[in-house]
Amino acid sequence: MSQETESTTAATDHTNGHSTRGAYVTGGAEFTRDTNYIEDRITRDASPGSNGEPGWPVEAGRYRLIAARACPWANRTVIVRRLLGLEEAISLGQPGPTHDARSWTFDLDTGGVDPVLGIERLQEAYFKRFPGYPRGITVPAIVDVHSGEVVTNNFPQITLDFSTEWTEFHRPGAPELYPVHLREEIDQVNKRVFTEVNNGVYRCGFAGSQEAYDSAYQRLWTALDWLEERLSQQRYLVGDTITEADVRLFTTLARFDPVYHGHFKCNRQKLSEMPNLWGYARDLFQTPGFGDTIDFVQIKRHYYVVHEDINPTGIVPAGPDLSGWLTDHGRESLGGEEVAAGHGAAA
Repeated sequence: MSQETESTTAATDHTNGHSTRGAYVTGGAEFTRDTNYIEDRITRDASPGSNGEPGWPVEAGRYRLIAARACPWANRTVIVRRLLGLEEAISLGQPGPTHDARSWTFDLDTGGVDPVLGIERLQEAYFKRFPGYPRGITVPAIVDVHSGEVVTNNFPQITLDFSTEWTEFHRPGAPELYPVHLREEIDQVNKRVFTEVNNGVYRCGFAGSQEAYDSAYQRLWTALDWLEERLSQQRYLVGDTITEADVRLFTTLARFDPVYHGHFKCNRQKLSEMPNLWGYARDLFQTPGFGDTIDFVQIKRHYYVVHEDINPTGIVPAGPDLSGWLTDHGRESLGGEEVAAGHGAAA
């Protein structure tokens, strides 16, 4: 069972394929996220999950990760795959930055068809296993290449399983992103970061009333102030090395100034105006596996084109200036170990 959950209703998804992952506004006011995922897991022994969901065996070459560059939830899986060196074990398919109400599409591939799965829409893999699948066709998703069926779209569990179940295929020197002795603290940090920051920006952007927005805005900035203070004393979120917690925060930070600050009205400050968070984000961005998975053009195009309810004109802003991501960050002074260089192919 994934650790990223919120109190939600089990309503049918109304934003099929949307990057908000089955989000909707209840009562015309408060943003709610559908956190009901396909909870199958890929494990060493193919054992059932904690809730009895089916298990699938770890097997190099059997699965394809479908993860759009634009989506923060999908971006996490691409980063972890890259950090651990799983490129040869798990292939990667990347839909384009926009989609329609039906599904993510492979419009960046020749002929608009994924070259491995032979499908035009991710929806086809969902329907192959669950005909008429009623929830959102979301990324990331792992597809069984042999059958063409979706295995799971449970994005927080996917990265944890990459770290703990796929160790046989990790590259030499791969970081331990979910070490046993830090898991309790990582889980605690992840819970707050998810509810208040990762999901908090969406809660601001999709608020249906001033009251809901004001509450969401206060919660978001309370959490960002907490992170700014925490990162003034330590290089990474938990422990002395990069962990799962850093991956989960980074994908929101990378999208903050290009999208969330303006598009989602999270505009008290820019990320670049918060010294510790900005230095931290640049530190990660300049680490192989992070910045080389980011495509700011696709990120902006996705949010500003797909979110027609927020941006009905579909105009994609030209700014902001993103050149500062490669400037010196000075975070080395806080200590901590950097990720050892690997030889995996860039995502």
